[in-house]
Amino acid sequence: MAGLFNKQAEIYVDARPTYPSDWFSKLAALTPQHSLAWDVGTGNGQAAIGVAEHYELVIGTDISEALLKHAKQHPRVKYVHTPLSLSDDELLTLIGGENSVDLVTVAEAVHWFDLPKFYALVTRLLRKPGGIIAVWGYNDLVVSPEVDHLTKGIRDRALPFWDPKREHLVDGYRTLLFPFESVGLGSEGEPLQLDIEKKLSSEGLVRMTRSSSAVAAANVQGVDLLSKGVVKNLGNAWGGPNAVRTVTYEAFMLAGKVKLQIFSSHLNI
Repeated sequence: MAGLFNKQAEIYVDARPTYPSDWFSKLAALTPQHSLAWDVGTGNGQAAIGVAEHYELVIGTDISEALLKHAKQHPRVKYVHTPLSLSDDELLTLIGGENSVDLVTVAEAVHWFDLPKFYALVTRLLRKPGGIIAVWGYNDLVVSPEVDHLTKGIRDRALPFWDPKREHLVDGYRTLLFPFESVGLGSEGEPLQLDIEKKLSSEGLVRMTRSSSAVAAANVQGVDLLSKGVVKNLGNAWGGPNAVRTVTYEAFMLAGKVKLQIFSSHLNI
């Protein structure tokens, strides 16, 4: 999977939406302490930068060195390459040790993870009580009936090239495993519905589409999902190359804390 994102790391930086600042304010309000945060699958640091406005140190990790090379810099963000060869204990030590992390965030990435393994590590790392994990993603992009019809056609043609793990993203994380106690911002089976607005040109839309793993996978197999004809049709429906529209990404979030019985077991109660 990392290899697919490596191929479009440079365009990924500008193509993806920026997360609203109030999301990070709400999450920060839920943690009593603000010493350390871990942004997992940080990519180009879009979430890490927002988290850093509220925490003294944010460690942003990713298995893709290519994405990290294009990460946005911030004085309170430390980016670390974490290859899959790292053991859980090595990763635990790298981040800060047990009971050390105030907030764990995963933006548009948790569906790729080995969830039971990841959640077990998060449970060890999160400060107890007080630590929070929040995961979120987005799927559909709403522009206009004409543009939406064309982008749906691209998504439909991309289906054979999607990784099965992306199904969680398609269903808005409604079936995603999330064994944490709700803190009021979505829970297992009931994600919080959110919107992300972004000003976008037709070129920006094409760049965002090119940054997807399915487009990269299709290209590897010799299939161009964004041919000149498709791009031209998108531009015409958009209103021309100079037109800038406000688009809406349909997003969703799950947030929680370590459940009491798990916390108690760590204390040997």
